[in-house]
Amino acid sequence: MKLRNTAPRLILTVAVLLMLRIAHAATPGAWKIVYDKGSKTLHLTRPAGNVDLQLFASYKWNGQLVTTKDYTSSTLAMKPCKDAFGSGTLLQVTYRDAKLPVLVQSFYQYPGRDYLLTDFTLQASAGTIASNYMAPVNLTDMTQVLGAGDHRALFVPFDNDKWIRFQSHPLDFNTLISYETTAVFNGTTRKGLIVGSVEHSFWKSAVIMDKVTNGNGYTLTCYGGAADSTTRDLLPHGAEEGHIIKSPKVLLGVFTDWRNGMDDYAKANATITPRRAWKKGVPMGWNSWGVLQFKINYEKAIEVSDFFKENLQNHHFHNSDNEIVVGLDSGWDSFTEQQLKDFVAHCKANGQMAGIYWTPFTDWGKNPEGLVKEAPAYHFKDVYLYAHGRPQDVDGAYAIDPTHPAIEARMKQVSALFHRCGFQYVKVDFMAHGAINADKWYNPNVRSGIQAYNYGMQLLDKYFGDMYINLSIAPIFPAQYAQSRRIACDAWNKIKDTEYTLNAVSYGWWITNIYRFNDADHVVLQQASEGENRARVTSAVITGLFITGDDFSAGGSEEGKAKAKQFLTNAEVNAAVMGQSFRPVEGTGVRSEDQFTLTDGKGNTYYAVFNYSDEARTVQLPLERLGLHAGGHYRVRDLWSHSDVDAAQALEIPAKDVRFLKISSQRAAH
Repeated sequence: MKLRNTAPRLILTVAVLLMLRIAHAATPGAWKIVYDKGSKTLHLTRPAGNVDLQLFASYKWNGQLVTTKDYTSSTLAMKPCKDAFGSGTLLQVTYRDAKLPVLVQSFYQYPGRDYLLTDFTLQASAGTIASNYMAPVNLTDMTQVLGAGDHRALFVPFDNDKWIRFQSHPLDFNTLISYETTAVFNGTTRKGLIVGSVEHSFWKSAVIMDKVTNGNGYTLTCYGGAADSTTRDLLPHGAEEGHIIKSPKVLLGVFTDWRNGMDDYAKANATITPRRAWKKGVPMGWNSWGVLQFKINYEKAIEVSDFFKENLQNHHFHNSDNEIVVGLDSGWDSFTEQQLKDFVAHCKANGQMAGIYWTPFTDWGKNPEGLVKEAPAYHFKDVYLYAHGRPQDVDGAYAIDPTHPAIEARMKQVSALFHRCGFQYVKVDFMAHGAINADKWYNPNVRSGIQAYNYGMQLLDKYFGDMYINLSIAPIFPAQYAQSRRIACDAWNKIKDTEYTLNAVSYGWWITNIYRFNDADHVVLQQASEGENRARVTSAVITGLFITGDDFSAGGSEEGKAKAKQFLTNAEVNAAVMGQSFRPVEGTGVRSEDQFTLTDGKGNTYYAVFNYSDEARTVQLPLERLGLHAGGHYRVRDLWSHSDVDAAQALEIPAKDVRFLKISSQRAAH
């Protein structure tokens, strides 16, 4: 039963104090927070964007849902704050009730930003308090800020496993849950509300949106404590416990362009936990899982290295350091240690960085009685993550406990092998196994799956931290442990693979601001049309990290080799590999967007338009939606055909193909 307020009165001075603006209130972008005595919510307004929102906080305690509406009294304090976001103002509302823990709700504002940050703490009157659900943001209607137009809500998946998809939903659903963050936006005007967690050390967070009964509005709640099949969990989220416990910190903002809002959301995350450093060029190269898979061996790996050296690196396929990555995926354990060393040396002599692969949080043998090779004092049954006493099977492998000492022993020995051999790049896969909830963890201080994942990733950093780390199957957050992450699941050569990858770029391009690079997965060219080849290569270029996957060994497909020479050596296309994901032009696609854009630091606007269908189509170059002048005269260059295009003429895109344009900011002479 939900607790009810037993004393409806509020201290009058609180209502007056809550009418105070947060610092810099005279500026047009400032937020104002007022207590609404009628609804017992905080009233958030801001002149810029015509913002008018009602907010309260909530949590679960002793099996009951408690909200800030249930407290009998409140007081307010306001003071300057200074942190990684800069100098700002902290407003805190302290709620008290004899029957409830003390709740302190905090709002952080910084000049010049279109968002607030908010969180809250709970303090026990004595001893400890525990909760596995804490929601800093509850909005009574999230749609108020949108105005007339095409109303949308963004679904963001927790991870990239099982070919899950992002989606832009029309506001016609009853309930939608998005993980960690969402954008509620107007597809016509691009105005949008952005809400999402910016802390990922203990909580798996989510945003749930529900249609109001007998109305057109939608409530929105951003909470820590998400645990369901989409987070790969069989058990509820673990409880935060202590004398004082804290919710996740949540960003709440309203932006004239929701795409800018998602970029700012990602940058806010990277302000708290900075992106992993990388001083070299954008990785370009090859991974053996594309075609060779378990057929990889030492001889084939050497032949692939030589193919790149002799045919591609000398024809524009390399990064700004004149280097590529040649990566061994699963199956490298057929090599002897000496062969691994020789492979690395051969790659280095060819101007290449050698890469390798590992899955630290899985047992593929699923043999409980088997010994952990790197820690033979333990059987695998000792290191599993159990749910209701049973091992948890995800993707055909048992999940193992990142906090168990046997896992650190594995990391220590595997990293020592990689270092002895000279590898500089490691792809680590099936990482989400280490983030699922469990009956318990070896480390008794760990109480949630994402807390255990952070523990394991800190070990990964300890032992592999001097290598380039590329995550494959993994949660989006936390992101600070790797330079890059595959933006979606596996993708190969067909137009459906391009469309699937670009679904994630369409609505998850902003992830490029929490990792150094988004990874489009291995580009395979064989057994696909030339249009599909152009589309697949372009999808990698506009995602950020460009890895190929055909079998370029002596016995490999001649078609694949010929197409590599044709499609991987286009100087103008390869020059567009900047490591930064392109943004969608719109955001209202049914499955994936088909138009993407990026403006570089030199005043050039890039525009890619895809055709996923079996029929040719035409589009008009949308100059205004690209931020350019309609009717302006620009030089428009088709990067695949090396020809100039008339900006006023409709663009024809053949079936299963792409047009990739570079639009010069320099207006052509009349």
